[in-house]
Parts: sequence; C-alpha cells; structure tokens
Amino acid sequence: MDGQAPCPAYLDRLNDAQRAAVLHGDGGVAGPLLVVAGAGSGKTGTLAHRVAHLMVEGADPRRILLLTFSRRAAAEMLRRVERIAGEVLGERGAALAAGLGWAGTFHAIGARVLREHAPLIGLDPGFTLHDRADSEDLMGLVRHGLGLTRTESRFPGKGTCLAIYSRAVNAREGLAEVLAARFPWCAGWEAELRGLFAGYVEAKQAGNVLDYDDLLLYWAELLADPAAAAALGAGFDHVLVDEYQDTNRLQAEILAALKPDGRGVTVVGDDAQAIYGFRAAEVRNILDFPARFAPPARVVTLERNYRSTQPILAAANAVIGEAGERFAKALWSAREGAARPRLVSLLDEAAQAEYVCSEVLAAREEGVALKAQAVLFRAAHHSGPLEVELVRRNVPFVKYGGLKFLEAAHVKDLLAVLRLAENPRDRIAGFRVLQLLPGVGPSAAEAMLAAIAAGAEVRAPKRAAADWPALAALLRLLGRGRAGWPAEIEAARAWYEPHLERLHEDAAVRKGDLGQLGQIAAGFASRRAFLTELTLDPPQATGDLAGPALRDEDYLVLSTIHSAKGQEWKSVFLLNCVDGCLPSDLASDTPAEIEEERRLMYVAMTRAKDALHLLTPLRFYVHGQAARGDRHVYAPRSRFLPGHLLDRFEQVAWAPPAARERGARAVSPRDLKLKMRGMWG
Repeated sequence: MDGQAPCPAYLDRLNDAQRAAVLHGDGGVAGPLLVVAGAGSGKTGTLAHRVAHLMVEGADPRRILLLTFSRRAAAEMLRRVERIAGEVLGERGAALAAGLGWAGTFHAIGARVLREHAPLIGLDPGFTLHDRADSEDLMGLVRHGLGLTRTESRFPGKGTCLAIYSRAVNAREGLAEVLAARFPWCAGWEAELRGLFAGYVEAKQAGNVLDYDDLLLYWAELLADPAAAAALGAGFDHVLVDEYQDTNRLQAEILAALKPDGRGVTVVGDDAQAIYGFRAAEVRNILDFPARFAPPARVVTLERNYRSTQPILAAANAVIGEAGERFAKALWSAREGAARPRLVSLLDEAAQAEYVCSEVLAAREEGVALKAQAVLFRAAHHSGPLEVELVRRNVPFVKYGGLKFLEAAHVKDLLAVLRLAENPRDRIAGFRVLQLLPGVGPSAAEAMLAAIAAGAEVRAPKRAAADWPALAALLRLLGRGRAGWPAEIEAARAWYEPHLERLHEDAAVRKGDLGQLGQIAAGFASRRAFLTELTLDPPQATGDLAGPALRDEDYLVLSTIHSAKGQEWKSVFLLNCVDGCLPSDLASDTPAEIEEERRLMYVAMTRAKDALHLLTPLRFYVHGQAARGDRHVYAPRSRFLPGHLLDRFEQVAWAPPAARERGARAVSPRDLKLKMRGMWG
C-alpha cells in the first residue's frame, strides 16, 4: 500500500480481496461497488466490516441503508457490526451500531417507507398486511364474485391466479408475456384474468390491506416521482444490498431510483448462486450491474473459500465452469483434503436410501454427529424412499421445506383476530374469525361483515347467539387498545382456546404453538409491529420440525437445495443426480432454466465441508402411467456431470449388502448402465 495510509489493525483478519472491498472509497461516499462473493468466502463478515468501517470513518449510521433478504440475516449483520465497531471505538462504537435504524429486508423497509409517506400515494398509513394464504383467499373471493368459478372449462385456481399476478408485478412483465412463458395453459383466460386482477386490487384498496408485492410496487411507484425519489435518496449516503443475485426487477428499479448514479452503493452477491428464478429473481441484475453506471462499477471478487476442502471445490468449480455466462472466479481453499467427492452409481432409489443410511450411521460411529450431516434434494418428494428407510432404522431426522409455522390453521386463526382488531376493514380476517363461531358459514359471515361495515346491528345465527357477544366484547377491547401489548394477544388467546378445543382433536399440541406465538409477541413493541414483522419474515419452524430435536439429542437434516442455501455441513449427500431430477424435467424448457438448474447443483455441492456424495440411481419406479401401467424407467446421469469432469470424482458402484450376500458383484458404472438398458430391449 505504497503512498497510502496503513490498513487499520481491525482489518488484519481479512484477506486482501476482503480488505479491498471494505476499504473501497476509504470510508467516503464512493462510486458503485460490486462484491462477487463466492460460496463460503466470508461474504457476511466482509459486508459487516464495510458497514463498521464506514462508521469508524465518520459515516452517520442514520444515513446508512442496509437491505437483506431475511430478518435473521439483518440481525446477524447488525450483531457483527456492533462487535466490530465496539472493538475499535468501545462504547461509542456500540452506540453508533445501535443507530443503524434502516437495516432490514426489502419488504420490511418498504413497509416502513410506505407508512411514513402513505399520504403521498393515497395510502392510509394504518394498512394491514396479507400473507400469501390471505392473498389467495381474497383472490378466491373476488374470483367467485366475478362468476369465474362457474365457467364451462376450468378456470385457474386462486393460487395459480395469485402466482400469475405476483410474477407480473415482480418481474415487471406484461400479463400476456407471463402467460406465454410461465403459464401457457392459462393463456386463453387473459381477458378474464385482467378483470380478476383489477377486482383484486380494488378489494385490497377497499379493505386497506397490502400484500407482499404491494410493498415493493407502491415503493417503486413512489420513487417514480423524481422529486420523491430525490428526497428519499438524499436521506442515505450509503446503500448496501446483500444477496443481490436474488433481487427481482422491481427491487433493482428501487435501488436505481434511490441512487441513479450509483454513488454510495455496494451490492454483494454471487451469480453462481442465483437459484430463485421461480420467485422472479433476475440473475441479469447482478450480471449487468457494473455496466449500469458510467464509469462502470468496481468489481471485487472473493475467491478464497473457508468452508470446503480443495477437492470439493475443484469439482464444484468444474461444474459451474460449464455455465454459459458468469463472473469468472475459481474458489480455492487452504484445506487441502485427500478425498475427492464421491459419484455413486446405484441400482434404484431403494439402494440410494440404503447407501445414505449406511454412510450416515458409519460416520456417526466415527464421531460425526447426525446434525453435522445433511441430505439434499431438488424437490421435496425426492426424499420419500429415504424417509421410509430412516424410520425403519430408527434414525431421527428433520426435514426442511414443509408446513411453515404461520400456515397452521390455529396460528392463522389467532392472528386473524388480532388483524381484525387492527383493521376492521380487513375482510379476509373478519371472514375467518366469524366462521370460528358455531353455526357460522360463509353466507352468515358475509352478512355479519356487511352489518359491521354499515354500523348496523349484527344478527348472529341461532347456534352462534351465545358466542357472538364474547367475540364482540373482545373486538371492542382490542380496538380501544386498553389491554396494552402483549396482553392483547393473551386476551385473544383466552377467547380462542375454547373454540380450539371444539374444532381440533389435538388441541393440547396446538396450544403449545399458541404459547410460542405469545413468546414471539413479547419481543415486539406493539400489535402493529408484531403483525407487520411476523407477516414479512415468519418463523420457519413448526412443532413438527422441532419434534425430533426435542425427543433426540441428535438428528439428520433433510432439506431441499433451495432451503439449504446459506447453510453448511461436514458431510452432504445429494440425491438423484440424474436428468429429470437435476435438472428437473419441469425446469428444462429454456436455456435460462437449465443454467439455473446447474447453479442449484453448484449450491448443493458447496454446502459440504469435508465429504460430498453425489448419488445417481439408474432406474426409478413410476406409478400411474395410464397407457403403460406402473413401470421402471432408466435415468441418465445428470448432464451437469459430463464425462470430461469425472476425474474430479471418486466413481463408485454400490449395491446393498443383502444383494452382495446373494452373490451380486460390484460392477463399473458403465457396465451397470448397459445392464439396465438391456432390461428394456
């Protein structure tokens, strides 16, 4: 660093590339920066050091905007910033970190911006938020009201309608384009869908509710006004975005409107880990980021990996190296390691399940805890045969990708009571709450809601006459806010639990979930804050997910690849590395989809620290083929593992011990494939 000030001592722990990213602009407001952070390269620590360094160099924390994709990521970032700033500046540093008030997810920051500037775009700042299930229900009500449930040919369901609407909003694509590319079976309903979506928007406005997509859409519309964009952008000297490869076009528009010249902007991400295209994430946002500005943004690449052994990285680099377009980088590690990843050929899914169980239990005997091992798969149903074998062998496991906490009916019931108290115009919340009363169906609930809206006397059905007064009294209590928070949730819970016992046989188990919800509520300052944050960033665990962890001191992790992103384990097994599964036959229509599937395999491989097993069953049992009946089908090895890459792997052909005892002999992958082909002529 000739001619430059010496590097601060607190940055000594960083490598050269990380320091270059942290020191960009030397603490001042500099031009745009893209940090291409490879898997396991210390991305979070680098971004946290950059935020802390900005404050150490005099940046006002109140003028720093930090955008993430989960509340957990934001909280972890703030903890690290506080630790680093405290290390350098003592109590003053901790106080500065506490001043980082603009740190959170895109949606959470959007909600805050909209509440503060609601009048500028005609919003009532007291709006409530619908989660995806609530949005589907409202879409369903509008769909029914327009008569679209009584068409001669089947009209798309409410979930599909919401998916189409959401894709058009977040991808900034026209309805015709979305239908042609993503929902071709719905293309004949374009005119009806336009009417449905207009009615859906009108229903949201009438109820003073916003959905997830509105938080970004209204924010972008606010910034479309040059004066508003200039005023909001001027409020921040620095804007930092984590996981930029996961942004959609709407989020990229928001960033561009806030800082059109890129000054003070830092984005961190990895194009090789862009795997959320189905959510409208746009990999071109990160690929095209440098060229958006004049002069182009500076690019700093983090290539040193602190997670995996070099043989695992060599294989992962080779797989992603086949991609058509990417930022060039080659991950490397100081952890040399002796074993190459295993590429295991097996007869079928049953053999695959036996292999995983055998290897997992053998590793456990060698001191590798079950929790330090993970089985990953492209789709949730791929783990079915393995789950059966794990149960048979009494191996506890937790599976990620199932029912989320807020999707449980009893949790949604209690939250609906609170949302109705917060916003009496929320039709979906009212509809759900009223139908908790005995004898109240959809028609009666509709009539009662109409009476409430008109300020008229509510006439409850005869069977609900004894229960309606208690609900009415609860809503009056909550509406006045006299109980205080979080006592309000306890009042709602006390009213709801008798109905819970009437509606559900397993009420005792469900009460535990409501107790957990009460504990979560105690961490928020108000009902509004609780409902907003819980909707934007819900807990991922349910009683079902936590069950094995409570019963056993150890458990194996099963996870979809999408749910595994950002995680790491000592040993990783990747199921079904065959065409049709990875890449999925449902995501292989376009070159862009194929490239995203390749990135999925790369993400899965880079979760492994010490051992990696890629499994290739050679045949699958297919049920329900109308023309040909149940049958076995041959599955070729994944196209992402072509022959010229196989020297990066230890190739193994494995048969279950029982088969070997019957005289079966191990064969080469090639011989086994030829045998399988010969079975079908």
